[in-house]
Amino acid sequence: MMSSPNAAQREAIRYLDGPLLVLAGAGSGKTRVITEKIAYLIESCGFSPANIAAITFTNKAAKEMQERVNKLLAGRPAAGLTISTFHALGVRILREEACTLGYKPNFSILDATDCSAIVSELAGSVDKATIRKVQSLISNWKNALRSPDEARKDARNDTELSAANAFASYSATLQAYQAVDFDDLIALPVALFENHPELRGKWQNRLRYLLIDEYQDTNASQYRLLKLLAGPRAAFTAVGDDDQAIYGWRGADIENLRGLPRDYPSLKLIKLEQNYRSTVRILKAANALISHNEKLFDKKLWSDLGHGDPITVSICQDNEKEAEAVVMKLQAHRFEHRGTFRDYAILYRGNFQARALEQFLRNQRIPYLLSGGQSFFEKAEIKDITAYLRLLANEDDDPAFIRAVSTPRRGVGASTLQALGSYAGERHRSLFAAATEQGFAQRVPGRQLAPLLEFCEFIERLQERARREPAAPVVADLLKAIAYEDWLNEHDEKRAARSKWSNVQEFCDWLGRKGSEESRTLVDLTQTIALITMLDQKEADVDAVQLSTLHAAKGLEFRHVFLIGIEEGVLPHREAQADGRIEEERRLMYVGITRAQRSLHLSYGERRKQGRETIPCEPSRFITEMGSEDLRFSGGQSAAAPDKATNSDRLAAMKAMLAKAR
Repeated sequence: MMSSPNAAQREAIRYLDGPLLVLAGAGSGKTRVITEKIAYLIESCGFSPANIAAITFTNKAAKEMQERVNKLLAGRPAAGLTISTFHALGVRILREEACTLGYKPNFSILDATDCSAIVSELAGSVDKATIRKVQSLISNWKNALRSPDEARKDARNDTELSAANAFASYSATLQAYQAVDFDDLIALPVALFENHPELRGKWQNRLRYLLIDEYQDTNASQYRLLKLLAGPRAAFTAVGDDDQAIYGWRGADIENLRGLPRDYPSLKLIKLEQNYRSTVRILKAANALISHNEKLFDKKLWSDLGHGDPITVSICQDNEKEAEAVVMKLQAHRFEHRGTFRDYAILYRGNFQARALEQFLRNQRIPYLLSGGQSFFEKAEIKDITAYLRLLANEDDDPAFIRAVSTPRRGVGASTLQALGSYAGERHRSLFAAATEQGFAQRVPGRQLAPLLEFCEFIERLQERARREPAAPVVADLLKAIAYEDWLNEHDEKRAARSKWSNVQEFCDWLGRKGSEESRTLVDLTQTIALITMLDQKEADVDAVQLSTLHAAKGLEFRHVFLIGIEEGVLPHREAQADGRIEEERRLMYVGITRAQRSLHLSYGERRKQGRETIPCEPSRFITEMGSEDLRFSGGQSAAAPDKATNSDRLAAMKAMLAKAR
């Protein structure tokens, strides 16, 4: 990155005369603009850090921004500065204003698994596809700020009508549980500010300047929240790129970019077009590709990093041969350029494409990291312990109560839980509260009631400690009291039990360390645990090839990038073609191309194995749209026999050389 901001960046950093949209192309230094503007507001404009909020989409991006701002301020105080995701800001607002919405400040945040269980019960189905469909519809309605009544009214078929009915019951169930889901973390603050002008004014005065990252990825509810926070003052900088809008399938609305000039007539537009990442050839291909999309704003990336290597396009016999060829080419390229494994990324449209790659990478003993795998918090053993922690923070958290009381089993059977659920429903009480009422005691035999009351007393004792003592000893005593390691050994084979216990220990060590470093109790940590992504720093230190979907690679960059499976039906995806979403697929290809710094390698198969079938494939239209001047093709049926033989000999020689090098 350059030593000082360029003219466009400098203008974006210093502009404070009204609302500002920074149209930031890939690799153009948008994070620098945001972080340096924060420093400028504090150091040169007299803003208090507590009056500034920078909002982004991922914890990783927020963490990077925070680290950069800390360096820029070089030890000067920044107490109260908000750098967070949309959802973390939503949590902060809801915790402070919970009573107005009828919630307790320690409400629970349910994850997708918890919500799935509730939806399954309400929809009367255990079919995963049905549950996913209902969850998706409910999520889309919430993000579009539609009420259950509106969803029912607008239902286009029986499926949507059934989901709309489930939506109404689902919302009531969450309220009864004193719980919210992720979509509520935006929708509820919107409702709060729209219905309570005094609270809207309070937060507008607190957050007097807003900086919004990845603006093109906002959905309807996020845009509404930003407008409510900005208020008539409209002191904000929105940073985005219409060419990288790739999340329409999950509710992001590129129209929010188009709507800014309409909603803010005095909006200033500044374009960042100088790219500090990629060579001229890579950017030329990216510009040529994206020119086939309808443009909201004209923008053309340029670079002074040199012309660079031609872009290679390898035509392979099928997807397995493609995986093998990519791995061998990566090995050869790394050997020739004396690079590290972390210099390389292999990107693809769908996770199914990774399987063959992994096999060949393992065969060649090449270390790799796979994005999009199961998150640490999604592991069953971590969710088991987290259920106890959630219950310590909020004893009215029914899903946590059910998981904790049954894992490990504490002598409380299914019939007891069913009777408790029925009684709690009649009384409109949480399961925990209902368990200790005299009315419930009269419904079940003493031998069934005793272990339930014992469990509740255990939680209450631990609650007292969790609110005042350091996290480490409390969580250690919790594990000992429930004999979780013994339970794992009884229910899993030896190796699996050992692996799960190791994960639990790692989680508990992390809780203890985090609590100590930030002077936070176990209850403090638990209240935000659903929003924390752990152990990100581990991957940064590993010398490994990165395997990633194109969606997950957004925001990242690598010296050398392999884009695989560039075929019609894969990229662009056949479902996107059927739905008329070709422009979003083209933007996805654009994102893939602009991840590359020094070299870019495309590949596709002439055939693709699908189950037991092998189907013919056509190269993606996107290859042609990149222009042919800087592309170099190899392989395929048109290749001459001597060339194939030469390539085979070269690969064999390279394999032998690499074997000796090991």
